[in-house]
Amino acid sequence: MATENKSNTSSGMTVDEVISIIKAVSDSNVENFEFTQGETHISLSGRKAPMCFVPGEMPPPPFPMAVPAPVAAPAEVSSEASAKPEKKANVQEIKSPLVGVFYRSPAAGEKPFVSIGDTVKKGQVLGIIEAMKMMNEIESEFDGVIEEILVENEGKVEFGQTLFRISK
Repeated sequence: MATENKSNTSSGMTVDEVISIIKAVSDSNVENFEFTQGETHISLSGRKAPMCFVPGEMPPPPFPMAVPAPVAAPAEVSSEASAKPEKKANVQEIKSPLVGVFYRSPAAGEKPFVSIGDTVKKGQVLGIIEAMKMMNEIESEFDGVIEEILVENEGKVEFGQTLFRISK
């Protein structure tokens, strides 16, 4: 059988009542609390209230951040050099269907699935992406010739990132 501490303080409060006040304040977000009744005085402080952020705002940094020096504007580039290379009409891209690590071969030290210049058939395995300890084969979506391999072996890939360019 549990016994309650019913002894009264000089103000008439029991120790259990004082403890329940302390627990209630500790469980709340109150930063400072003072209570006086007769000769009993309780003062609690030092607990910080949790920070509240508005969605879309960044919390303040925990330390001062260095401000980068202004960067000079880049020199003008001729329109020929700034033009992106034109995409060939008969070249298709194979994009990553998920985020993970890309492997060009079935195992370390083995021959890659494909190399630049290889002819591939629809459904042929081009590489593997490991995601969450699962190996996912990346297959060609059409027949053609490998023009470019745009990722390194064991490189990280993002969803929608172009992995291969294949000419039809």
